[in-house]
Order: sequence, then structure tokens, then C-alpha cells
Amino acid sequence: MPVTEFTARALLFDMDGTLVNSDAAVERCWRRRADEVGLDPDEVLRVAHGRQGQATMAEVLPDRPEELNLADNRRILDRETADTEGVVPVAGAPALMAAVSALPHALVTSADSDLARARMGAAGLTVPQVAVTAECVGASKPDPEGFLKGAAELGFAPRDCVVFEDSAAGIAAGLAAGMRVIGVGPRAGTGPQAPTVAVATLEQVRVEPVGDGTDLLRVAVESPH
Repeated sequence: MPVTEFTARALLFDMDGTLVNSDAAVERCWRRRADEVGLDPDEVLRVAHGRQGQATMAEVLPDRPEELNLADNRRILDRETADTEGVVPVAGAPALMAAVSALPHALVTSADSDLARARMGAAGLTVPQVAVTAECVGASKPDPEGFLKGAAELGFAPRDCVVFEDSAAGIAAGLAAGMRVIGVGPRAGTGPQAPTVAVATLEQVRVEPVGDGTDLLRVAVESPH
């Protein structure tokens, strides 16, 4: 099986769809809200993954006042935080996060801190010491702000970071930040921008320090083709 290798100094992980499979909870909450405001739930879900709630509402209702979209975001976050039924780790996530626990890495998610803790906890994963959540940024993915902030907090240049993402918005954000992006799962190939390399699950990824006394990491990605 072909292997693609990167060297990096830090790793930046999205949460939903990348480390945590929360699709069932996301769908329940967003379908309910779409019905409440008279929108097509399938159209809302088409753009909801990887974005903050207000950005999703602005996408489907572009003429709606921002304060209403922000209120929707708060409502959705509260519902999602309370609904962890069926939230499980993505295949390979526990082993990969254990392997990088002592290496430079961060969580960069469109969830707020309460939702991040709830979902990571439900999946049995530890929230990294550096976590860039919705409260930390002024712009939602596909804006690169979150990834740039994560790199800065870890103390590394964007070019030295590798992003793990599942959504079109997240992949676009990572690329816009000047980072290499490993796309994870079925959504990773559905956007207008392709990730640097794609995997079906995190089971295809290995990370280890380079054994020459430097602070480099080797990221090995098994390709199915």
C-alpha cells in the first residue's frame, strides 16, 4: 500500500467528523431547527458541517439579521451539548491521540468549549491543552483564523503544521492558512478544494518523532490506491 510522508512540527485537529463521530446528534439538532424556521433540513445539513451555527444560517438565509443567526447558534449549541447520544470516536482516533499526547498538537473546532468537552468526553478522548474553540475566534471556518491561532499558540509557523479535517469548510480553512491538510472520511472529497491527501479513517495515519534529536514529526499516511 503506497505511503505518503510529511514532516511537521505541530498537528491541528478538527473535532466533529475528524476525531468524533457526532453526525447523528448534529443531524437531530439541525433538522429540528430547520423545521422550526421553515427550511429544508437537507439543504441546511449540506452546509452545516464544519461551520459555526451563525455561519450556517447566514449561508441559507443571507438576508436574515445577524442577531437572529447568533441566537440560533446559541440555541443549537445548547441542544447539541445536551445531546451526546451516539457520539463515538472516529476509527483510529483514540490510538492516534494517544500517540501524539506528548507532541505539539491542538484542537481547532467550530464548537464552543462546552460542546467540545461534552463530545470529546462522550467519545472517551482528552481535550488537548491547546484548544481553539468558537469563543476564541471572530470568524468561522472556512476563514483560516482558527488554524492560524492554533499554530501561533503552539509556537509554530503555519507551514510547519499539518491539519486534520473532514469538511469542505475546514479543508478550505486549513489550505487558506498555508498548511497541509489530511482529509478524513467521506466528506473530505466533496468540496471545491481537495485536501493534500485523504484517508478513509485515522487508522491509516501514523505519527512519530523523527529520531535525530530535532523537534520534527513524521506523519505517514497510507493511501488506498
